[in-house]
Amino acid sequence: MTSKQSINIMLVDDQNLVREGIKSLLNLTDHIRIIGEAGDGEEALQLIPELKPDLILMDIRMPKMDGISAIEQMTRMGLQIPVIILTTFDDHELVLKGIRSGARGFLLKDVSLDVLVESIDKVFSGETMIQPAVTERVIKGFTELQKQGISKVEQDPVQEPLSAREVEILRLMAGGYSNKEISRAIFKSEGTIKNHVSNILSKLGVRDRTRAVLKALENGII
Repeated sequence: MTSKQSINIMLVDDQNLVREGIKSLLNLTDHIRIIGEAGDGEEALQLIPELKPDLILMDIRMPKMDGISAIEQMTRMGLQIPVIILTTFDDHELVLKGIRSGARGFLLKDVSLDVLVESIDKVFSGETMIQPAVTERVIKGFTELQKQGISKVEQDPVQEPLSAREVEILRLMAGGYSNKEISRAIFKSEGTIKNHVSNILSKLGVRDRTRAVLKALENGII
């Protein structure tokens, strides 16, 4: 079995207890290493050039400089380091604001080790990982389908593999975002997003967005 590529992580959170908890979790892995810590966005920006992390786990609400402001400043400084935002808040607008700032992932702090490691691996490889909002909205989607007498979505295989961009858009669809919100989040026109959504539905062989998300989940696409 091929070992995974080593990933050096910087952890940014104003609560020492939270940092210690995440460190203890990640110490259980053999390919993820915490190489530095910061208590707020300002301190993080000072340490990043020296530490050169592969990925940053960033709290969203901190004194001096919050996570979103820090990510925006990183962009202005030309620091192209993927960031996963960690938060205790499952807030629709906060997720969208984080995505707009350039965050590649969004996780709740009570995330399990398996999901945290999976998210780090995916974001490190260039994908997006958005955990909050998805759960509530997908469950709602299941509930609506059950009311219609449908317990599972179509079981036929996916017609054609989705592109990386389509998977990214599908993750945002899973979060309940409209085409307009997705277009703002990934800086593409609303017309382009509509075309992507149509292609996604066609490739998945489904009729609507809810079935697309459910089928993607059942097939392990998101």
